[in-house]
Amino acid sequence: MSDKLIQIKDLRKQFGSDEVITKVLHGLTFDVEEGEYMAIMGPSGSGKSTLMHIIGFLDRLTSGSYNYNGQDVTKFSDTKLASIRNSEVGFVFQQFNLLANTTVLDNVKLPLLYSNKTNRDELARKAIAAVNLEHRIDFLSNKLSGGEKQRVAIARAIVNDPKIIFADEPTGNLDSKSGTKIMEIFENLHKAGKTIMLVTHEMDTANHAERILSIKDGLIADDIRVSQRRSTLDAILRK
Repeated sequence: MSDKLIQIKDLRKQFGSDEVITKVLHGLTFDVEEGEYMAIMGPSGSGKSTLMHIIGFLDRLTSGSYNYNGQDVTKFSDTKLASIRNSEVGFVFQQFNLLANTTVLDNVKLPLLYSNKTNRDELARKAIAAVNLEHRIDFLSNKLSGGEKQRVAIARAIVNDPKIIFADEPTGNLDSKSGTKIMEIFENLHKAGKTIMLVTHEMDTANHAERILSIKDGLIADDIRVSQRRSTLDAILRK
């Protein structure tokens, strides 16, 4: 990999007015290469979800620069941001965010309603097959287990064949067995060439990624490749 999909420099984010200002991110600088699998870690309130919302075009930075695929995101209109969110980005959230009294097929088709694609059923069925949920395709989402709901959410996230997938605590509401299945799906998506950015506070989940970016108090505390850390630990254990 050599192409930088995301380039962040001195990113800062604050909320509030002139009277009461809450500073959340304090000058983050890093790049993400196309096809990379990155986990963003940090305790509650560290700013990791805020960072993901900015990178995922759900929010805007206060200052600094953000280049996506060689383009200056700060100059994008709201319409341009919405277009990129729908066509190039997939989101997976802890709470699933499915339509309750709607079938698996129709939930997965939802992003396609905002595209000009005509083969919506075909694309949705392909995405559902990618998460091994064909046997639930006509089930209402409120009849599914938590793990199955998250697999539907992943199918919905990939139905438009996005460049990048953002996942915010995707195993947070799941038991360990279901969480393991979800992480296997993300690994398969990564092997297929997808760029994945995963927000989590769980080290077991973060270890599935190639790289872990640790955020603390709105700053980058560490940025390390998992393989390097494992090599260091192995060296220590051999001594």
